[in-house]
Amino acid sequence: MPTFEPELVAESRRDAPQTLVIRQPDDWHVHLRDGAMLSAVVNETARQFARAIVMPNLDPPVTTVVAAEAYRARILAALAPGLAFSPLMTVYLTDSINRGEIERGFASGAFTAVKLYPAHATTNAAQGVTDVRRIYPVLERMQRLGMPLLLHGEVADQHVDIFDREAVFIDRVLTKVISDFPALKIVFEHITTEDAVCFVESTGPHVGATITPHHLMINRNAMFEGGIRPHLYCLPVAKRERHRLALRRAATSGNPKFFLGTDSAPHAVGNKESACGCAGIFNAPVALEAYATVFDEEGALERLEAFAAEHGPSFYGMPLNAGSIVLERTPWQVPSTFAAAGSHVVPFQAGATLDWTYKGRIDDTKRGRRD
Repeated sequence: MPTFEPELVAESRRDAPQTLVIRQPDDWHVHLRDGAMLSAVVNETARQFARAIVMPNLDPPVTTVVAAEAYRARILAALAPGLAFSPLMTVYLTDSINRGEIERGFASGAFTAVKLYPAHATTNAAQGVTDVRRIYPVLERMQRLGMPLLLHGEVADQHVDIFDREAVFIDRVLTKVISDFPALKIVFEHITTEDAVCFVESTGPHVGATITPHHLMINRNAMFEGGIRPHLYCLPVAKRERHRLALRRAATSGNPKFFLGTDSAPHAVGNKESACGCAGIFNAPVALEAYATVFDEEGALERLEAFAAEHGPSFYGMPLNAGSIVLERTPWQVPSTFAAAGSHVVPFQAGATLDWTYKGRIDDTKRGRRD
């Protein structure tokens, strides 16, 4: 596989656009939904990313090889013609899931990883794990197989403040799991706190973490600016500013334990703007532009390629993508809504102007790469 440095090409004139050409990235955490919503949103992810780890929290959840294969087929059928994209399927962990099913799915390639949702922690998590000790036999099997465990890292205890649930999860659950299964490969997904950053940094090479664009760009105040902002409500919720800054430092640090995972999670407008609105931010239409904005603001554009396209595959033990994508420093306005499933979905940064524009994929030969 060829190696190369990201190309940051500036025109001679100071005010001319800049173009960033990097290896094609992957999304290591995305919700593609199903049915009409799947058809409406999948290409927003597939046009940018070569591969994506697809979450299994459908209704009913994906708990068998047959269900995973059928869901993957529906995703592929919904792709725009000629668009190359590989969905990497996951299995939803329950208290009573069959260990043999997990092993068969991993051996056949139907499952790339296992997803642990604490019961009732987020959307469609009612059938999640009630007590991590109940699934220890499964974790032992996964450790032996080298199969990754993906964690929604929050306790669901209603007596714990919602802004503290990630930190409490680390103390109550994650430290114990790592102690009991030191070789288990774990992805601490969509981390939101300085506590999580420090914890991941302090652990061994078997623990990594994904970071979303929205947790890099907003803190918890954003949900309440001028009133309730339901389209900025997600789980885990955005935290204080010090946590956002810690996430930005981690993402742009070059540390291979941190990599791209959008957690893009679309909901119809009516399900967000209601008396009990759903958690989730639909950021797929602006994902790469948002990440580029953050790395640009942090003076770390030269590290975007590694975060977006190298750290994740290396952690999962997969080859790097051979293709390339182009981002251009050209302002554009994010649409206010996207039509979806007989309704509309409001994207992250709706109506805002972003400085970076995703221009698409390019052929490797245009970059002069050599194998």
